[in-house]
Amino acid sequence: MRTLVQRVSVAKVEVDGVVVGEIEAGLLVLLGVGQGDDTAEAVWLAEKVANLRIFTDAQGKMNLSLLETGGSALVVSQFTLYGDARMGRRPSFTDAAGPEEANRLYELFCELLAGYGIYTARGVFQAHMSVTLTNDGPVTLLVETPER
Repeated sequence: MRTLVQRVSVAKVEVDGVVVGEIEAGLLVLLGVGQGDDTAEAVWLAEKVANLRIFTDAQGKMNLSLLETGGSALVVSQFTLYGDARMGRRPSFTDAAGPEEANRLYELFCELLAGYGIYTARGVFQAHMSVTLTNDGPVTLLVETPER
C-alpha cells in the first residue's frame, strides 16, 4: 500500500458538486492499494500515518503527530498511485489491486485510523471526485508499506 500524505489546513472532496468529506487542520491521505496487499499492510500504514511526526511543535520543529495535535484525516482512494509511466505515454495500472480488494482495504484503513480516535472523513470509492486542499507548509510525503 502507498499513500501520498499532505499536511493541510483545510481539505474537502466533492462528488457531483456535493461535499462528501471535509476536514480542517490535519492530513489529506491519498491511498493506493497494490496487488498482494492485505490486512497487515493496512494495519501498518494506519499506525504509521496516525503517528507520523510532521506537525510543528512550540519550537517550530516537525515533532508532533496527528494524534498529538488532535487533527483530522481525509482519506481518498487513489489507484493512480500505482500508475507506472516509465514506458510509453499511457500509464499502466497493472500493479494496482482490483476494485473489490482495494475497497476492502481502503475501508479497513479508514476504520483503523478512526480507531485511534482520529476524525476520519472519506471520499467515495470509485467515484469521480474533486479534491480541494490548502497544503500547509507545504508538507507532502510518500509513505509506503515495507517490501515483503
